[in-house]
Amino acid sequence: MTDNVTAFIVTISASYGAGGTHIGPGVAKELGVPFLDRAIPAIVAESLAVPLKDAVAHDERRESRLHRVISVLAHAGTGPFGMPDPMPGESTRSARDFRDRTENTIREMADTTGGVILGRAATVVLRDHPNALHVRLDGPVDARVRQAVRFGDTDEEHARRHLEDTDRVREDYMKHFYRVDPRDPALYHLVIDSTALDFDTCIDIIVTAARVLCDTNEGPDAA
Repeated sequence: MTDNVTAFIVTISASYGAGGTHIGPGVAKELGVPFLDRAIPAIVAESLAVPLKDAVAHDERRESRLHRVISVLAHAGTGPFGMPDPMPGESTRSARDFRDRTENTIREMADTTGGVILGRAATVVLRDHPNALHVRLDGPVDARVRQAVRFGDTDEEHARRHLEDTDRVREDYMKHFYRVDPRDPALYHLVIDSTALDFDTCIDIIVTAARVLCDTNEGPDAA
């Protein structure tokens, strides 16, 4: 697909244990569009002509990076452009460039092939795109812990600790860089408890909603 009216675009914000890495690819497969997750750092690295490891280190989905960003925000204050002061060996400009290039990659995808994007503040980046369906996957803490254990290589104690850390730093990241709370339902068309519904059902709901949104935008009154 190359038409930005008919291309399916879905952004997925998923809390830890909500199954985003399972549901996202399933939605992309059903809609026949790319799933943008691990591919994003590679695209950013190529466009900036930097090593892949540098792009991975700045990626929003890399938890160690998120912990470091939040630590910098808490202890070192913020520098120009709302970005954290640089860590040793990292410039403020390079951090801004990585973030901006990630946003550009998301927008380019939305205007060409369409796709399903997991995380990376895509819900905010594409907030005004008429064809983008915004989805939040969440669920009660205990249910997400059980689901993380069931689908991951971890035990309950580690999953619970990881959930608390991951949810906190991702929420802080969104609040700092984009001034939004990812738990705010007003950001989304759909908020799904993906611990109460099986993944296939979640996929069906999202796919149906994406198709309805595209059909609506292609109607006689669409711009």
